[in-house]
Order: sequence, then C-alpha cells, then structure tokens
Amino acid sequence: MKCTIIFFSHKGWRHRPFFPYFAKGARRFRKMSARSAGLRQGRTDPYSTKRGRMLEMNSEELDVLRKQVDEINEKILHLISERGRLVQKIGKLKHAQGINRFDPERERVMLDRLLSLNKGPFKDATIEHIFKEIFKAALELQESDQKSEMLFSRKNRKENTVVSVKGETFGDGKPHFIFGPCSVESYEQTEAVAKAVKEKGLKLFRGGAFKPRTSPYDFQGLGFEGLKILREIADKYDLAVVSEIVNPAHMEEALEYVDVIQIGARNMQNFELLKEAGKVRKPVLLKRGLAATIEEFLYAAEYILSQGNSQIILCERGIRTFERATRNTLDISAVPVLKQETHLPVIVDVTHSTGRRDLLIPAAKAALAIGADGVMAEVHPNPSVALSDARQQMDLDQFSVFMEEMEKFTKNYL
Repeated sequence: MKCTIIFFSHKGWRHRPFFPYFAKGARRFRKMSARSAGLRQGRTDPYSTKRGRMLEMNSEELDVLRKQVDEINEKILHLISERGRLVQKIGKLKHAQGINRFDPERERVMLDRLLSLNKGPFKDATIEHIFKEIFKAALELQESDQKSEMLFSRKNRKENTVVSVKGETFGDGKPHFIFGPCSVESYEQTEAVAKAVKEKGLKLFRGGAFKPRTSPYDFQGLGFEGLKILREIADKYDLAVVSEIVNPAHMEEALEYVDVIQIGARNMQNFELLKEAGKVRKPVLLKRGLAATIEEFLYAAEYILSQGNSQIILCERGIRTFERATRNTLDISAVPVLKQETHLPVIVDVTHSTGRRDLLIPAAKAALAIGADGVMAEVHPNPSVALSDARQQMDLDQFSVFMEEMEKFTKNYL
C-alpha cells in the first residue's frame, strides 16, 4: 500500500510519496546510532567535549568564588572574636563602676549607624537581625565573665566544697539529714525529739528559737532562752545545733549556742545579716527566698562568701506559685541547676516545701534521687498541739517510718 502526503502551496495541491521523509528520518537515526557506537568505541564526542569545557570553566570560577567566601568568613570570625574581647573589657569596667551591662540607647545608636551605611544586597531588616544577635551574644559573654568571677561559681572552683559539722560532711556525695522541731517550745518537747534523733544515729539537730512569722500575733519563739535549751540538750545527746538568726546584732551572742547559723527564706536578702554571717567562722545554712530566682539565691550566698566564710550549705525550701495543693512548690529542678552552677552543697527542706507530712517521704526520695546532698525535715512529739506548723511536722512514729524508708532507698538506689 502506497502512502502520500498532500502539500498546499500557491501553486495548488501537490502529491508526494511519504517514503522520502521517512528515509530522511531514518538517515538521521543512523547518524545518531553511529555516534553512539563511536562513543562506545572510545572516540571523543565533540558536542560533549565542548560542554565539558564549559562546565570545567564554570567549576573553576565557582571554586575561586568559594575560596573568596571562605577568606571573608575567616575575616568575619577574626573581627567578631576581636569585638568579643573588647566587649569583655567593657563589661569588666561596667561591673567595676556598677553600671548596667545592657544599654538599649547605645544599642539603638549602633544599629542606626549600621543601617545608614548599608548599601545592600541585604535589606535593613536582615542587617538589624544579624547585629542584634551579635549584641545578644556579647551581653551573654559579659554575664558569663561576671559569673565566672563569682566565688560561688563552679567555674571559679571545680571541686565540691565540703562542709563538715560534727562529723557530717555535706558535699561528700553521701546523703545527710537534719531533723528537729519547728520551734523550741519547752525543754521536755525539745529533748524528746533530740533523743529520737540520737537513737537514729544522726548528728544534726534543728530547732527554731527566733521565729519570723507571717502574722505578728503568731508564736515568735523563745529567743535566746530557746537557744540555751537547744545548746544544753544538744550537749547532752552529742548533737550539733542548727538554728535561725534573724537580727545581725544577735550574731555574736548566738555563736555561743549554735553550730550552724541558719538564715531563713524571709531573710535571704537581709544583706546586713548576710554580711555578718560571712564574718563568722561557723557554717551557714542559707535558705532560698519564697519568690527568689536561682540567680538571686546564689548572689545571696556571694554576700557571705565575699566576707570570707566559704562554709555554706544551700537549702531549697520551695517557692511561692499559684498552686495551692501544697504550702509551697518544691522546685526540684533547682537542685541539679545549683549543682551545675555552684560548688556549694545543696539540701532540700521537704517540710516547708510541701507543708504536708504525707508528702515528706516521696519528696525526700525525689530530692536525693536528683542529687541533693541532704534532707531537712521537722519532728514534734505531738504535732497537733505544736505552736507552729502543726500540720506539717512528723510525730515520733512517723519519723521512724521516714528514716526506715530513707535507709532502704539509699541502700537500694544511691
């Protein structure tokens, strides 16, 4: 069967056989096949050679440009490092003069100048973002420098500070315990608890003689009379006294009766009291304030350290939050944070942080599991008639159960 193609031109219709056009396509196909066969036999393809030369030229140009970018990156790194060193010097001068590290007006002036010099290709918003990140990093560098200079800082002292009291060494990696009544109410009440503490093989005995209470009508403690009771009973049972001092003027006289000076949560930022505690040569148990940040807590410790007393035990005792299920909220994460930031030992007061005796055991286990150096809790012979914190103190039987649980926990998990 013969096929034809009809063409239309100004001369009219013309009929041509189809096979010449088919033949032309066939010749082109044979040329392509021959070219492919030649490539398989190792002959050079002129088309690919030309394209290869172009790619090679482009690759060389790309390498040159990349090398230039690398050189610029190195220059930028050098300049940023040099800027960082200058910023560190500025930070030290500001710290010495008591000037705030962050100066928003100065930052705005620098940004405005940079934007006025910007000729592209980056937009002003991009330039502003880049330099704000540089400014932020510089501020963090200044803060890091200042913290590393602080006496409390782990950067200043790598090894743990060990505070020794009556053979108990806080910071040695072993758990330690402090127990006693919330308040010293009478000789008999205090002795009953001291006897129970001694029977458990413990050495540290706490008791409140000066009580900073929320209400002025609540029991304020027995004062120095309470300290005398503590001292007499502690000597009888070979215990060390841990008790709070609230007035800087009482510090010298109180040293006769106490082995560890406690500075309570409400006095964490009583700076004159902190300074006085720093001048003595007895250990200080410093409690975190009700609404204090960890940074503020550490700076309070710095007040004591700056006066020469390095024997400090930090105590997390819960912070005030919106939660009402417990008296305070135990900031359990504060323990590992403090252990990272400072070389000082850290303990947890499970009584005040929870305000519930039914939560004391799990809170104590959590504290020890997360790395606390010890636990503090309150014990009373008859909590129902206690003059302070009646709902949160353990009775003597509950205290025995508490210690049994702690012994099992430390034996199996620590």
